[in-house]
Amino acid sequence: MAETKYRDIECMTFKEASVELEQIVRSLESGNLELEDSLDQYARGVEILKSLRTRLADAEQKVRVLEQEAGPQDVTDTTAAPSTAFIDE
Repeated sequence: MAETKYRDIECMTFKEASVELEQIVRSLESGNLELEDSLDQYARGVEILKSLRTRLADAEQKVRVLEQEAGPQDVTDTTAAPSTAFIDE
């Protein structure tokens, strides 16, 4: 069985996984990797991307549930309010 040299994706935070994915993308874009390493990195990137998408979808679902539990909210239209851009000047 091949030795795993990567951290378990599910033990990583969303940010940690995003950073690793960004590093993989940069590494692949550099064109400096051997074919086998490129394939290995690509496969790892796909795994991370799948995990990130799943986590994001789960978070979006949680937000929808929380919004439904909170009920309809009155939204104040602030477009007619006077500008406060120059208050401190």
